Amino acid sequence: MRVPEFVTAKEVVKTIKDGDVFGMVGMTLVGSPEEILKEMERSYLEEGTPRDLTFFHSAGISDKVGGMNRLGHEGMLKRIIGSHWGLAPNLMEIITDNKVEAFCMPLGVCAHLHSAVNRREPALITTTGLGTFIDPRLEGGKMNERTKALKEDLVELIQIDGKDYLKYHYTKLDHLIIRGTYADELGNISTIDEGCILELLPAVLATKKFGGKVIVQVRQKVGTGSIPPKQVTIPGVFVDYVVVAENPFENHRQSSGWYQDDTYSGQIRAPYAELDIYPMNERKVIGRRALMQLKKNSIINVGTGIPNDTVGPILAEENLMDDIMITVESGVYGGVPAGGIDFGISQNTVALISVNEQFDFYEGAGVDYTFMGCGEMDAEGNVNSTKMGNIAPGSGGFVDITSAAKNIVFCSTFMGKGLKCRFSEEKGVEILSEGKICKVVKEVTQVSLNGKLASRNGQNVYYVTERCVFRIDENGPELIEIAKGIDLQKDILDKMEFIPRISPDLKQIPTSIYVEGKFGLKDMIS
Repeated sequence: MRVPEFVTAKEVVKTIKDGDVFGMVGMTLVGSPEEILKEMERSYLEEGTPRDLTFFHSAGISDKVGGMNRLGHEGMLKRIIGSHWGLAPNLMEIITDNKVEAFCMPLGVCAHLHSAVNRREPALITTTGLGTFIDPRLEGGKMNERTKALKEDLVELIQIDGKDYLKYHYTKLDHLIIRGTYADELGNISTIDEGCILELLPAVLATKKFGGKVIVQVRQKVGTGSIPPKQVTIPGVFVDYVVVAENPFENHRQSSGWYQDDTYSGQIRAPYAELDIYPMNERKVIGRRALMQLKKNSIINVGTGIPNDTVGPILAEENLMDDIMITVESGVYGGVPAGGIDFGISQNTVALISVNEQFDFYEGAGVDYTFMGCGEMDAEGNVNSTKMGNIAPGSGGFVDITSAAKNIVFCSTFMGKGLKCRFSEEKGVEILSEGKICKVVKEVTQVSLNGKLASRNGQNVYYVTERCVFRIDENGPELIEIAKGIDLQKDILDKMEFIPRISPDLKQIPTSIYVEGKFGLKDMIS
């Protein structure tokens, strides 16, 4: 029977040659094969090899220090194709400085490309990305001037039966570098202690289709038969090399914030009474007002930033965890999502499915509500969440999820950088320190969501801030709510680059969202 070689990180990195194409599967530091990546970085910096690599990935795999951030050295990568680099500052820097070719594709598209290849499809054809910066009529997903100068396109506009579609092309992998928890002597891989299932098996099969090598880092080698068959994520016949982490506490952490917590991998549950209460601040106020859009028994998605950090804790505090199903793009259902650099996993999940299956739902039936962070909104109702100035974090699952969600609720401070407020039922919102960056602009830097197209598709779109709420329709943004204590002219209109429509029925944001403790969300959405 075919079995993989058990090798060291140093030995396996020597199999990666200059100019090779490799892929990874992970999310934040979840699933990151850190021991192998450290050796790749060391080898390049000390020996100058491997270099000029092409790197394909779906989700962003970093915590601002480790993961794919270790690949962000000039010359190490020739090309990067993926969805998100917001937690990989080294990669964002070389993208901004035109030191690497950078193509952005939506996260779900990247994951589905593996499956499309396995079904012998010539490319992935979908409506996801139409009208956004991914659309070749805008930018074609090219994230810097170096990439825009190329004649090559990885996405093209086509028509089928008179309707527009985008055709995404796959990049064949020479190597796939991934990770699991255990490998038995036959190379069967279990991911039992990992926080997500991800899209591991489709990526493995796509790699094997083109003769690529599958490299798996594991925490421990175990005897044959130790892994129950239903817990085998990757059969050993598809694995070429296994690297057992020599320092798992540093190089095989469940997530950046901790080494291993079974309440995040689903083996046990933590009492909700012991979960942290999110403090009262601008982010919590925005999260509370955004959640007032909900209807009971909804299936929702939370994106990075304010939504991921606040929605779960607020719903837990309001005793609504049994009334609302939270999902995360990593395949998580239920529980309280981890925040910040640990995005992608949740405590007390009720189900974990693969990323490719999760995006079958997001791009098919679509969630009832998605709560998304954002950087800018413009006079046309377009929203930018993917490029801030010259800095390009990318889309992640944003474009896929917002393409089919029935209700889209953006969560953002009205002004950026330095905003500080005080909140009370009596005075409402008091601005203690105004932000320095205008986020409601005449024209967004990059179109992540096309407001007019979303409206034509029958989607309800809202833009929620700490001082006001906008509804976006085919005519652009309309101001529908203002907070107590906020002056319409001085605090809103004078801070915008355009004059919005103002609802003749302009309402006040309920002051109950400023109280400490429960604010009564359960009664509001019943």
